[in-house]
Amino acid sequence: MLLPRLSPSRELRRTTAVVLAVAAFGAIADGAVLEQAPIDAAADERLLALVPERISERDVREVLARAPAPRIINLEGSVPVVTMAPFAEFLVAMGYPEERIRDPNGGALSYSSSIDARRLAGAMAWYYEREGMMPMLIGHSQGGMVAIRVLYELAGEFGDSIPVWNPLSGAAEARTTIVDPRTGASRPVVGLEVPYVAALATGKLPRILLGQWTMLPRLRNIPDTAEEFTGFSFEWDPIAGNFGSAEPYRATGSARVRNVILPPKASHLTLPLVKELALDPAARDWINRYAPGPGTPSPPSGALADLPNLLHAADIWFSVKKHWCLEAQRLVRAARKSAAPLQ
Repeated sequence: MLLPRLSPSRELRRTTAVVLAVAAFGAIADGAVLEQAPIDAAADERLLALVPERISERDVREVLARAPAPRIINLEGSVPVVTMAPFAEFLVAMGYPEERIRDPNGGALSYSSSIDARRLAGAMAWYYEREGMMPMLIGHSQGGMVAIRVLYELAGEFGDSIPVWNPLSGAAEARTTIVDPRTGASRPVVGLEVPYVAALATGKLPRILLGQWTMLPRLRNIPDTAEEFTGFSFEWDPIAGNFGSAEPYRATGSARVRNVILPPKASHLTLPLVKELALDPAARDWINRYAPGPGTPSPPSGALADLPNLLHAADIWFSVKKHWCLEAQRLVRAARKSAAPLQ
């Protein structure tokens, strides 16, 4: 059956609606056509009613777990004595969908920090085009440097264009633009923004030792391609090159940047070892009630005070919940806008 020819504006909105439906209900194979997507208006309303900065464990279980979730890319350090797999397992135990953390090409929970940042930026654009949500980045040690390097790649610091990278085939596609799933318009990969980035114990000394000179002057300056960035540092961290103080991260423009000083009892190498915290009822409760700033629950005491990784686990989980909610809400609002009666 032939479809009536639509005006450019109507065609654009129709394309956007299809892309958003694919993003909300799962990617489809190339060439497939989505005729109709189910709509649960009640679930959408519950999602839109959430306050991103006040997500409870019940909200995760009953609302967010039924909503789309951005991918999380966990980047391990240069010498992965401990990978980021235990951190990924913590996120899953707290309620994050495991399939949104695993690498779809092989199933790994932790990504090597030897990954090419330009390719990773291109892969994030590929995910965004198909799923309607930009991935989040969490990096430990050198993995944090890679995450920041991705931000600079997306800012066009190292080139005017970035090829779209297909993570399933492991190859670049012959294009440097995507169809923005929220607008239906073509746009370059360069300029895309990452909703949340975290860097754990990422220092300058290893950049010197490994000859990563281009990142030295940029490592503490966060460009506008991050919506929100949190840097976690030790005041004393010989591996990172901190000897009594930690140089703070700062925004070069509009990025929201926070700095968190880690407790001395924590260790650079074992920061990813947080899975057990999600299985400890007292620790889990403290993590779920945590919010940075004035709303932070009382400092951990008793047995909780002996848990060296409690602070950064709680802080990152707070931000992951927040941006999971924000991205899902954006997807619903964009889908509703696209589904409005065509004029």
